[in-house]
Amino acid sequence: MITRKRLTTGVGIALATLAAGLGTAIPAAADEAPAAPSPKVELVLDVSGSMRTRDIDGQSRMAAAKQAFNDVLDAVPEQVHLGIRTLGADYAGDDRKTGCKDTRQLYPVGPLDRTEAKTAVATLAPTGFTPIGPALLGAADDLEGGDGSRRIVLITDGEDTCGPLDPCEVAREIAARGTHLVVDTLGLVPNAKIRQQLTCIAEATGGTYTAVQHKDELSGRVKQLVDRAAEPVVTPVATEGAGSCSAAPKLEPGLYTDREKIGEHRWYRVDVLPGQELRASASVAADRAVDDDYGVLLRAVTVHGREIVRGSEAGTGRTDVISSGLRYPKPEAEDGDDGDGKPAAETVCLQLAHSFSAPASVKKSPGLPVELTVDLVDGPDNASDVAAFGLGRGWWLLGVLVLTGLVAGLLAGWISRWRVAVWRTN
Repeated sequence: MITRKRLTTGVGIALATLAAGLGTAIPAAADEAPAAPSPKVELVLDVSGSMRTRDIDGQSRMAAAKQAFNDVLDAVPEQVHLGIRTLGADYAGDDRKTGCKDTRQLYPVGPLDRTEAKTAVATLAPTGFTPIGPALLGAADDLEGGDGSRRIVLITDGEDTCGPLDPCEVAREIAARGTHLVVDTLGLVPNAKIRQQLTCIAEATGGTYTAVQHKDELSGRVKQLVDRAAEPVVTPVATEGAGSCSAAPKLEPGLYTDREKIGEHRWYRVDVLPGQELRASASVAADRAVDDDYGVLLRAVTVHGREIVRGSEAGTGRTDVISSGLRYPKPEAEDGDDGDGKPAAETVCLQLAHSFSAPASVKKSPGLPVELTVDLVDGPDNASDVAAFGLGRGWWLLGVLVLTGLVAGLLAGWISRWRVAVWRTN
C-alpha cells in the first residue's frame, strides 16, 4: 500500500514537471527569431554542340564545366538553395524552332543533395542549339518566391543562336520585374561578340561578366559567386552624385549605389558633428572590357575646397571591383553651437574619381557601377591629432626622430671637425 502511494505520487510529480517543462518550452520557442530566408542560386549551363571543342587545358569545354560543377557542389554553403538548368542538352536535330525551346531544369532549386546533383550533371553530353534567352526566362521562373537573394550564373561558350529573342532584352525584362535578381555571366571563349552579349546581360541586372579559359578559373569564379549569394544582403539606396560639392546630395549613414562615367568626378555631402568619426568607402566595378591600369580615389574636402584626408588604390590587370576608403574624426567642440544649444555640424564633401579607361569600341554609358558606404561613429579620444598633417597619431614620433637625427648629425659633425683639428695640431 505504501509502495503504491509512493509510486502514484512519483508519477504525479513527473507528469507535473513534464507539463511545466512543456509550458515553459512553448513560449520560449515562440520567442525565437525567425530563420533568415535562404538565398537561391541557379547555375545555367550551356550544353550545346560547340561544348565538344577541346581547348580548355587539353580537355573539352564540357569536361571542364563538369569538373568545375563537381568542385562547386562540394563547396556550396548549407544555407544556399541551389538548382541547375541546362540549355541545348536534349535536342540533337536540325529544326531550329524545336532546338530553340531546348532548356530544362536539371536539378530543382532547394536544399542540395550533392550526390544526386553530381549524378545529374554526369549524364550531360554536348547536343544542340544555344537558346540563352529562353534559358534565362526559365531560370528566373525557377527562382521565384521567397525573400532571400537570388542569383543566376550563366556559363556558356557561345552567342545565342535563337534570336529574335535577344538575351540582353530578356535580362532587361527580368530586371524590370523588380525581383532583385542578379545574372552573372561567364564566357569560355575570348570572342568580342560573345563578350559584348554576355556583358550586356550582366549589366542589365547589376551582375558581372568574367572571361575564363582554364578549369581552375571556372570553378574558382563560380564558387565565388555562389558564396556571394550566401552573404547577408543590404539593399542599397540609389543616389546620383553631382558635379560639384555645392550641388551634391546629402547622405545619411547607409549603403548607396550610383553610376560614374569614365573621366567623371562625383560629389556627395555628409554632415559630421563634433566628436563623430566619418568612415566612408567607395567601390567601382569594371562591368565591361577596360584597359589594364586603373585606380580609384576618395577624398574628404571642406566646403571651401581644402583637402582633409584621402584614400586611394591602384592596380593593373583584370579585376571586377576596386575599392578605397577613408576616416575623418572630428574633434569635440570647445565652444559654439548652431543657435539651439546643439553643436554645429561640419559639412564634409566626398569626391569620388576613378582612372578606368577603355578602348574606343566599348560604350561609355551608362557609367561604371559605384557602391558607396557612409558611416558615422563615436570618434576616438583626442581625435584632433588623428589626421594632423595626414600622419595620424604618430606625427609626434616622427618629430622626435627628425630632432634626434638633427642633433646626432650636428654632434657627429662637431666630433669629426675636432678630430681633424687634433690631427693637424699633432
